[in-house]
Amino acid sequence: MRGIIGYGSYIPFYRLDRGAITAALGTGGGRGTRSVAGYDEDPVSMSVEACRSLVASVSESAITPDAVYFSSATPPYLDKTNATVIHAALDLPSHVFAGDIVGSPRSVNAALRSALASSRPTLIAAADVRSGRPGSGDEASLGDAAVAWLIGSDDDGPVIAEWVGGASSTAEFLDRWRLPEWNYSRVWEERFGEHAYLPLVTEAAEAAFEQSGIAPDDVDMVIIAGLHARAVRGAARAAGVADRPMADDLTGVVGNTGSAHAGLVLSSVLDQADPGQTIMVIHLADGCDVGFYRTTDAIANYRSARPVATQLEQGVGTVDYNTFLTWRGFLDREPPRRPDPVGPAAPPSFRNEDWKYAFVGSRDRSSGAVHLPPMRVSVKGGAVDDMERVAMADVPATVVTFTIDHLAYSLSPPTIAVVIDFDGGGRFSCQLTDADPAQVKIGNRVQMSFRRLLTADGVHNYFWKAKPLA
Repeated sequence: MRGIIGYGSYIPFYRLDRGAITAALGTGGGRGTRSVAGYDEDPVSMSVEACRSLVASVSESAITPDAVYFSSATPPYLDKTNATVIHAALDLPSHVFAGDIVGSPRSVNAALRSALASSRPTLIAAADVRSGRPGSGDEASLGDAAVAWLIGSDDDGPVIAEWVGGASSTAEFLDRWRLPEWNYSRVWEERFGEHAYLPLVTEAAEAAFEQSGIAPDDVDMVIIAGLHARAVRGAARAAGVADRPMADDLTGVVGNTGSAHAGLVLSSVLDQADPGQTIMVIHLADGCDVGFYRTTDAIANYRSARPVATQLEQGVGTVDYNTFLTWRGFLDREPPRRPDPVGPAAPPSFRNEDWKYAFVGSRDRSSGAVHLPPMRVSVKGGAVDDMERVAMADVPATVVTFTIDHLAYSLSPPTIAVVIDFDGGGRFSCQLTDADPAQVKIGNRVQMSFRRLLTADGVHNYFWKAKPLA
């Protein structure tokens, strides 16, 4: 049996009310909200958070994947592997392969096919930060999120959703495209896309039913995802499952999250699934991919560390439209009158990989003192080079003092600087994110979150911030 051993998802804290677009521009917008990655987030940082959720959900299995794949249509880096950042943040051994499968929303299906065809456990992370031209349909309808799957066999850990089979259909046609230097996609006329997609849906669904031995009446839940809204609306009928239960596609709350969306909806379904349910996933992207998963008895004991429904309830940070445009680079506003930030240098980043990416400190073996960043000499007793590695990324902490800084360089002023004490020892000074400055006080409980501090000279400086403990 091969399939999903674990899954995780990450929905950013912030939401943009679509009505704010109409109020500002007199056009676009609509009802509901869309999820918005913070100014300090990107597809890689969100993928790390989704993977951390997965690891927390399957921690008892203690599985080290054989490979890590990152998939995105909006990768932060070109000509550099993004997956190595995820690999480092998760503190994985160097023998674990890390690679990107990027370029379009269909890339995630390439990663899944590779993982399912393998005999080894594979970690897949998929994420997008989606933007559209101001006032466009994309701006309102798209959203930001990340998902992660651990694909493996029963020998690797309990499979909670068995891969039963599937099929694909492919055609070359111009539906959606974006050049590397563009910060939004262009889309062809919708009727043409519908005309191209629906026959491919029928072809892939018929082949998937035949190859898997599943009949349409056997399907307990249907998930349909794709960036072409009109084709998605017609896909159930084209696949012959219009009378089967349809999963909530979440677009009214978070929007269409591109590469992550099919997995995000699947995560929501698995959060509530019972054993023995057959789930059909239909994904439209430059063709159609259809797959079937059947939940096993193991899903009854699986508990997601961050269920999708919980994240939707907790994601209540409202961002105004001007701030959204600033974060997306469409509005070039006057920055604080401070020197521009300096990008991190490669040699010290390499030397301090454990600390910078995995947030690993040191603990004095004799006194138990925890040092952040890691030190050779203990602050208690003065012991030298008698330390052990201690992972701190998942340890909760308490705010002991803070400063609200309105002058520090930031795309989202003011900057909140906090000093935090970790449970079990260790004190650290860092930024607080996803927080209302008016609500910060001594004694607040916080957790660590992987973020992009800044980008300078084309280098993304990733590190850890604190955020309010959910």
